[in-house]
Amino acid sequence: MQSRMVALEEGKEPATQFRNSPSRPFPLGLLKFFLLFLVLGFGASIVSMYMIRRFGIQNMALGQSTFMPCFEQPTRVESLIRPPSNLMHNMNDSDLFWRASFVPRIKSYPFKRNPKIAFMFLTKGPLPMQPLWERFFKGHEGVYSIYIHSLPSYTADFSPSSVFYRRQIPSQVSEWGKMSMCDAERRLLANALLDISNEWFVLLSESCIPLQNFSIVYRYISRSWYSFMGAFDEPGPYGRGRYDENMAPEVNLSNWRKGSQWFEINRELAVRIVEDDAYYPKFKEFCVPHACYVDEHYFQTMLTIQTPHLLANRSLTYVDWSRGGAHPATFGREDIKEQFFKKILEDQSCLYNNQPTSLCFLFARKIAPNALDALLDIAPKVLGI
Repeated sequence: MQSRMVALEEGKEPATQFRNSPSRPFPLGLLKFFLLFLVLGFGASIVSMYMIRRFGIQNMALGQSTFMPCFEQPTRVESLIRPPSNLMHNMNDSDLFWRASFVPRIKSYPFKRNPKIAFMFLTKGPLPMQPLWERFFKGHEGVYSIYIHSLPSYTADFSPSSVFYRRQIPSQVSEWGKMSMCDAERRLLANALLDISNEWFVLLSESCIPLQNFSIVYRYISRSWYSFMGAFDEPGPYGRGRYDENMAPEVNLSNWRKGSQWFEINRELAVRIVEDDAYYPKFKEFCVPHACYVDEHYFQTMLTIQTPHLLANRSLTYVDWSRGGAHPATFGREDIKEQFFKKILEDQSCLYNNQPTSLCFLFARKIAPNALDALLDIAPKVLGI
């Protein structure tokens, strides 16, 4: 007994004492707190997973990018390449050109791609030749796209059944001979590039008409080794005379070129035009009316410097400059005869894939609005439309 008390005083309880003493109960309050913590944590995890799955995690700095969690099903590639359903957007030109300049580095497509021709109409307002173009496009859905750049003040009234319905892009005022005209063309190209299926790009005006049916146009463009942009080294005041020495070293007199504003180019050249920030400032500052008309020199010179081997060095759009003056001839109702089209379609000579041919033009301008009825009458016989 005395030894036991000594042990207790010294804090040494015999082992038997611990074995025989009853267990101390676990605190009930601590157990409740632990269970509540588990429930709240599990609930927060469920809510977080739902919010990420439903909305994504927004980049607070940019407010744009979205995080895709690991449990999200892989996105189908078709959703990444689907063209915009609505051409009207809020991007400014800088945003648009940046987005349009994206280029896949792998050339083989992991999906079925039907290469399309983008028909880009640079207009002031209405399309007086609309009924003829409607005939031209009919039955060829899936291999063409349409884009319209008009004056911002113009509101189109195309019917829902028209191929031109809702094909207007966000536009700005463009003036003849000024850089704003090239800005409009770049804007058309950039919007068309957002559809990855667009492979060829044709610039047209409201006074343009097709000279062949759609099948011939598609075959001619899609099988060509070259893009169709005229780019000539023209002596005299209207060619080399418009060059400004301040454009060097980016542009020298030896590679200064002139050509038609109306072009057809492939996707590679369209991207080059949209992404350009080397030549644009020079042309904007030193090619201004009335000393220089930038839409006749900018793209022509730049592409001659960068990719001369890809240019056919001619336009596909027939224009008559034989009457003289600052603008080409306009053709009205009295001109729309078989002989007129014979001159354009047969009495020509050019190269196609380095071989001589008489089929040199696929489009023509400038056609007056009063010529429409005559065109609709003669189109089935002469144009195959």
